[in-house]
Amino acid sequence: MEQKKTHQLTTSRLILRPWRESDAEALYRYAKDPAIGPVAGWPPHTSVEDSLNVIRTVFSAPETYAVVLKSTNEPVGSVGIMFGEGLHSAAMQKGEAEIGYWIGKPYWGQGLIPEAVRCLLKRCFEDLGMTAVWCGYYEGNTKSRRVMEKCGFRFHHTEEDKTSPLGDVRTEHFMRMTKEEWRHHANSA
Repeated sequence: MEQKKTHQLTTSRLILRPWRESDAEALYRYAKDPAIGPVAGWPPHTSVEDSLNVIRTVFSAPETYAVVLKSTNEPVGSVGIMFGEGLHSAAMQKGEAEIGYWIGKPYWGQGLIPEAVRCLLKRCFEDLGMTAVWCGYYEGNTKSRRVMEKCGFRFHHTEEDKTSPLGDVRTEHFMRMTKEEWRHHANSA
């Protein structure tokens, strides 16, 4: 599969665009919060330089987007699409992808991430020709599970004794949506 370029997407309240080096301070402001990364399996950022390094490496991957509020033009979270040949956790088949996301704590509960995820689902199924999309969450991350449920994902399976990127052992639950389920959910929403 050829590399997918990241371009700009918009929703009613958000701009999803590639991360820029100038976003490092905003990224650090939210990613340093211990309530954000560890529940998703990554360490809190330790400095603006740490955040800049993440922008240059992890967030430079194709289809990785800064979640930018239209009202303030500030990046407050991140969403991305990962493909089978990249770094991912779900046991994906060819033509499937995984969506990952997080948002800064001040923006929890406002429906911003479901809005961003729905936009990426449309991108996966309409633009990228995916047949199914996965999402995974660690046991106890009920906020992440709720996003998946709101967007129409269905429980698929659980994997126990998985070592997270932080090195601890966790239980991870996987949810999945097929293109047909997406069409049905999008038409009934």
